[in-house]
Amino acid sequence: MMKGLPNLEHFKGAMAEIIEFETERLRLRQWRPADREPFARLNADPRVMEFFPALLDRIASDAMANRLETQIAERGWGFWAVDVLGGENFIGFVGLHIPVPAIPCSPCVDVGWRLAFRHWGQGYASEAARGVLHVGFELLDLSEIVSFTALQNRRSRAVMERLHMRETGETFEHPSVPIGNPLRRHCLYRLSREQWRSTPDRSFLRWIRGNR
Repeated sequence: MMKGLPNLEHFKGAMAEIIEFETERLRLRQWRPADREPFARLNADPRVMEFFPALLDRIASDAMANRLETQIAERGWGFWAVDVLGGENFIGFVGLHIPVPAIPCSPCVDVGWRLAFRHWGQGYASEAARGVLHVGFELLDLSEIVSFTALQNRRSRAVMERLHMRETGETFEHPSVPIGNPLRRHCLYRLSREQWRSTPDRSFLRWIRGNR
């Protein structure tokens, strides 16, 4: 097991303490039934899904939302639903995830995001991800967080760079992307806890709920 990877055995058979928090403009929280419809619209948008192998229909989108909600219930953390404080509920998700199937750097925890197109360009992904890094390093005591995407996905790679993640130069064939698909080749970014603690933008978070 990678040093700092949370012990998932601790959560088996019991509900974990659910982590929810706020950044300056956003709330990251557990999923709700009302999130399914806007999530399905997001997953059916070709602009949002440009660097994924396929769009998701409503059945597949709901199944994904159910998995993400269950993972948060079991672990206390995961890909959180995101609200704009004082504004729109559910604009997508940002959070931490243990990749399945395994990728070459496994076992690992990665930071990722998927936001509705109309909320791009406002810095929401970077702001939420900074809060997520704070949770990962300071609360979950991770030693490293990674991120990866298709080589062509310059927008996500720019977010990784704004988070001070380091491009490793390593590439790999993502096992979930069909062989021959031009999106199969992925790049890998890493950030250690020590590197993160030396960055100027460590987030201050207001914890809004934690219960079993």
